[in-house]
Amino acid sequence: MVKSDLSLSAVTFGQSFREVELQKRCNRNRKRSRRRAIYCPHHDCDLHSVSKKFSLYVDRAEQLQARGVGRRNALLLFSTQTTVLLSGEWLEAFWCDECQQTKWYHVQKLGQNRYKLSQAPGELWQQATGVIHPDGNTSVGEFTRQQARMPRYDKINQFHFTN
Repeated sequence: MVKSDLSLSAVTFGQSFREVELQKRCNRNRKRSRRRAIYCPHHDCDLHSVSKKFSLYVDRAEQLQARGVGRRNALLLFSTQTTVLLSGEWLEAFWCDECQQTKWYHVQKLGQNRYKLSQAPGELWQQATGVIHPDGNTSVGEFTRQQARMPRYDKINQFHFTN
């Protein structure tokens, strides 16, 4: 009886040892990328991405100079190209669990898994491609915005026809 208990514990120990060894091997061979460590600048909690990344472009040499590129190099670059893609910078919307709201941020990648977040200023919206401005299209009038927000069945009542 004592012998069978001993062999049972040896089998259990052997199985758990193999499971631990397999787990270590899985962690070591993991090819999938890890989750980005992006935290809320106000609450230091995890931010959840709710949009795709929108790349930023610059169209003037002064904008490149503000990012650390020399004047001569910036002018040479713009003599051959009309716009330059900024690598490591983009606009993205994030959800904060503490704030319970979505905010747009200008994200700058500083290095391996390190990011700098700042509230997206208005001039950056003009440098991004494919982004809908949060205040709406500036060329659309207030009347058109009101009509677009109204329910469908009531729209005809807003116009007064005279014979």
